[in-house]
Amino acid sequence: MSKRFFITGTDTEVGKTWTTVLLMQYWRKQGFSVAGMKPVAAGCQWLDEQWKNEDALLIQQHNSQQWPYEWVNPYAFELAVSPHLAGQGVAVESDLIKTRLNEMQQQADVVVVEGAGGWLSPISSQMSNAELAIELSLPVILVVAIRLGCINQALLSFQSIQALSGACVGWIAVNYDAKMQYSESNIDYIKQHISAPLLGVIPHLKHPQLMEDDFPFSQLLVS
Repeated sequence: MSKRFFITGTDTEVGKTWTTVLLMQYWRKQGFSVAGMKPVAAGCQWLDEQWKNEDALLIQQHNSQQWPYEWVNPYAFELAVSPHLAGQGVAVESDLIKTRLNEMQQQADVVVVEGAGGWLSPISSQMSNAELAIELSLPVILVVAIRLGCINQALLSFQSIQALSGACVGWIAVNYDAKMQYSESNIDYIKQHISAPLLGVIPHLKHPQLMEDDFPFSQLLVS
């Protein structure tokens, strides 16, 4: 049976997609077949007669197989605002997302599902990222952008994940701000106050790229 993970973050624009892609690259390098999806995305362009999201396209590009775009991103909304506003009038159905997830799972060793925004952010007027992860029974990986305010965001997000799902398998630090002072000290503090393991530290990157010499992720995620 394949491993499945839900990637969430302490906020929007914290590096979830880059982390998702780097994880996918890492697992593929380890010899695993990988499927990634971003079920709900807001901020799309009209391409090939459908709305497509830049982040979802990047995830699709790094899949082991070229699944159709609508499998990777079942709900794509034009406006670059919160999905519950961008998708007004559209019912985001967890059953459809679950169907796509299960189809991918049958053909991949690892399936990664990236949420939209932070853990408690809404993906529709009826559902949050947290509720989707719980509905799909996915263990959670928390992405923390290391910048001013990250300690409070990280601890609150982790507490909520534990309270609602009890399934945070680890967290990943992203050096989001290249000029951040005492970034290592902030990471150490979070590490001491979060019971889930630190799975890796991603340096400040202009583009997600495979790191041949010192890849930042723990090998404990898939074994």
